[in-house]
Amino acid sequence: MTSRVIALDLDGTLLTPTKTLLPSSLQALARAREAGFTPMIVTGRHHVAIHPFYQALALDTPAICCNGTYLYDYQAKKVIEADPLPVDQALQLIDMLNEHKVHALMYVDDAMVYETPTGHVLRTLNWAQSLPPEQRPVFTQVDSLAQTAREVNAVWKFALTDEDSAKLNAFALEVEQQLGLECERSWHDQIDIARQGNSKGKRLAQWVASQGLSMQDVVAFGDNFNDISMLQAAGIGVAMGNAADEVKAHANVVIGDNTTDTIAEFIYTHLL
Repeated sequence: MTSRVIALDLDGTLLTPTKTLLPSSLQALARAREAGFTPMIVTGRHHVAIHPFYQALALDTPAICCNGTYLYDYQAKKVIEADPLPVDQALQLIDMLNEHKVHALMYVDDAMVYETPTGHVLRTLNWAQSLPPEQRPVFTQVDSLAQTAREVNAVWKFALTDEDSAKLNAFALEVEQQLGLECERSWHDQIDIARQGNSKGKRLAQWVASQGLSMQDVVAFGDNFNDISMLQAAGIGVAMGNAADEVKAHANVVIGDNTTDTIAEFIYTHLL
């Protein structure tokens, strides 16, 4: 088989529910690298929140972050390509968040900022505190998201959470209609909002083309709605068993869930 890119979503896919990497996945991906495959992370996360996984995988490829909003070079510690939210749209979205009383985590530059410490924020903070200091992502509570949006260099995306799923879906629809932004569900209680046109599939296709390859050379693993664009575009789209049926419908193959050795088994059986 010719050399391929292995595109890997993190949460719900490569990571277990406790946010760890299975030893079997690490071993299989190391074997795949030795065989000429190129693994890369394609995530909804900020680049500051993937340090432990990037290092454990011993990658040298850039990471696609915030659902395709930007491409980050870990070796050079810089953003290579990006389509951040225009400040005026970010401010309009913040006005809508305040009006509807929806809480958000705003991903900017090299940090994630918030006004209210919601359950999602607290869970992520607890996870961050479990990491070595050099791997901890930067979380900052601010008085005003709007003021912060005016001061930073780039607003990558907003992560919205609410226990009321119907409320969250209705809000996302209103944002799409009024502001024309990209709204994608990335977790069971989270919707990500970014600049229109940004997606994992689009950014991945751009990077793959820059390497002289095509999306037919890509095997993509994912589990959530923000993974659909790359599952559809890849030569082989692999959905996890824990994915929603609507996500599975866009994949070529459905494997087991993210608690089992199913990614390793797929790599050994179909790629190596």
